[in-house]
Amino acid sequence: MPTNTAPGLGEELRPMSLTALGRGYGLHDLRADALAGLTVAIVALPLSMAIAIASGVGPERGLYTAIVGGFLVSLMGGSRYQIGGPAGAFIVLVAGAVLQIGVEGLILATFLSGLMLMLVGLLRLGDYIKFIPFPVTVGFTSGIAIIIAASQIADFFGLRLEQAAPPEFLHKLAALWQARGTVDVTTTLVALTTVAVILGLRRYRPGWPGMLIAIALGGLAAWAGVPVETIGDRFGDLPRALPAPALPGFAMEDVLAALPFAVAFTLLGAIESLLSAVVADGMSGQRHRSNAELLGQGVANMGSALFGGFCVTGTIARTATNVRAGSRGPMSGMLHAVFVAMVLLVAAPLAVHIPLAGLAGVLIVVAWNMFEKEEFLSLIRVSRADAAVLLITFLLVVFRDLTEGIIAGTALGGAVFIRRMSEAAKLEPVTPPDLAPREQADNVVVYSLRGAYFFGAAATMGRVLDRISEKPRALVLDLSRVPFVDTSGAQSIAGLARKLERQGGCLALVGATPEVATVLRSQFGHHASPKFFDRLEDAMAENCADRQT
Repeated sequence: MPTNTAPGLGEELRPMSLTALGRGYGLHDLRADALAGLTVAIVALPLSMAIAIASGVGPERGLYTAIVGGFLVSLMGGSRYQIGGPAGAFIVLVAGAVLQIGVEGLILATFLSGLMLMLVGLLRLGDYIKFIPFPVTVGFTSGIAIIIAASQIADFFGLRLEQAAPPEFLHKLAALWQARGTVDVTTTLVALTTVAVILGLRRYRPGWPGMLIAIALGGLAAWAGVPVETIGDRFGDLPRALPAPALPGFAMEDVLAALPFAVAFTLLGAIESLLSAVVADGMSGQRHRSNAELLGQGVANMGSALFGGFCVTGTIARTATNVRAGSRGPMSGMLHAVFVAMVLLVAAPLAVHIPLAGLAGVLIVVAWNMFEKEEFLSLIRVSRADAAVLLITFLLVVFRDLTEGIIAGTALGGAVFIRRMSEAAKLEPVTPPDLAPREQADNVVVYSLRGAYFFGAAATMGRVLDRISEKPRALVLDLSRVPFVDTSGAQSIAGLARKLERQGGCLALVGATPEVATVLRSQFGHHASPKFFDRLEDAMAENCADRQT
C-alpha cells in the first residue's frame, strides 16, 4: 500500500483533496483555484436559487445546499474538479417529495440518501453504477429537461393559477392551458429578456457570466419599479447566514415515508455525479475514483440535510466551468462554496429584488441545454433497438416517474445487449486437413464455437448443437475462441455430452481456457465428463469406447 495512504483507508476511497494537496500546493495554485472558484460561484448563485424555487422550497435552501454540499463534495469526493450542489435533474423528485412528505420529510430523505451513497461507495459498487446504457442517460436527461421547462411556464408567463399545478405532466399542461388567459405581458417580457441576454452573451461574450448578468438586470428593473413578482414578494427576506445544524427527526413512520424518495435520490445522485466526474476526466485528462466520489457525495448529502439543504450531486455545467476556468484541484470547489456563503452574508437583502420570471428564464435555458438534441436524433436514426430504449426511458420519465424510466430503460438496454451478444456467438463446421470428408461424416464431426457462450447464446446455440449430435459417433468442439462460459452455457454443453453418451458417442473439447474449463467441469456429471484437449489432432484421435472417468 502506498505510504501516503491514510490509515485504514484504501486508495480507492481516498478523497482526491488529500491526494492533490499531498503532491504539493503553492500560492500560484491557490490564486488559480480562487479565480476558478469565483467563476463557478457566479454561475452557481442564480442556478441554486432557481433550482430551489422550482423544486418547491425557498431560495435560501438552494444556497445552503450549494455552500455545505458543494464544500463537502470537493473536500471528500473522488474527483479532482467536481463541483457539487443542487442540480436541475433533481427538480422533479424534490418537488414530488415536498408535495407528499413536506420539507422536513425532504430533509430526512436527503440524509438517508447520504447514508445510502456512503454505503454504495464503501461496498465498492461505484464501477457498476456507471454501466448505465447511453440511450438511458440521454432519455432520462432529455425527459427531465421537458419536465423542468413545463414547471417554469407559469412563472415565465406570469400565469395566475387557481391552485397549484398538479405534478403529473399532462394534468399540469391542462391546468396551464386553462390559465392561458392570465398571461402577464410585463412578466413575459422580463423572462424573454433574461433568455435573450443569456444567449446573446453566450454567443458574443462567452467569457462573461451571462446568467448572473441577466438576473442582475432583472433585479435592477424590479427595484426600479417594473411590476413583476420577485423573490421577496413570494418568500420574504432571505437569511444572512447558515442555520444551526440539526438532525432530522427519525420517527419510524417518517422514515418509511421518506425511504422511497431516498432511494430515488441515491440512484439519480450516483448516476449524475459519476457522469459529471467522467465529463471532468475527459476535459482534464485526469481519472476520478468512483467509490471515493460516491462516499463524498454521501457525506455531502448528510451535511446538506443537517443545515436545512436538500439533494447534492455533481453538476456537469458547473464542473465544466471549473475546468475551463483553470482549476488546479478540489480547492476551487471549496472556495466556490465559500464565495457563495459570502454572497449570502453580504448580498442577501439585494436578492429579494430578483424577479421570478428571470429565474424561470434561467431554468428554461438550462432545460434547453439539458435536452440532448443531437444525441437523441442520432440514436433514433442509427438503431431501432437503441431508439426503443431511448423512447421508453424518455416517455416513462415524462409521463410516469423518473425512477421507473431509469429502471425500465436499463432493463431493456440489458435485454438488447444480451440479444446482441447472443447473436455474436457463432458455431462453424471445421474440416481438418488430414481427415477425409467421408470418414469425418461417418465418424467424427468437428465444430468451432466462437464468442461468449452464456445463457442468451445457449438458448439458441444449444438447439443447433442438439441437432448436430444426433448422427455422429464423436463430436469435437473447438472452444479456443470462447472467452467466457456461464453456468447456463456449461449446462447446455453438459446436456450435449450426456446425450452423446446415451447414443454411444462422446464429446471432446479443444482449446478451452482454464477459466472456461473450470466452469464446464462444475456442470458435468460423473458419467458424462468429456475429455479436454489442447490440440485438435489429439481430439480427432479420441476413441469413444475409451471413456475418461
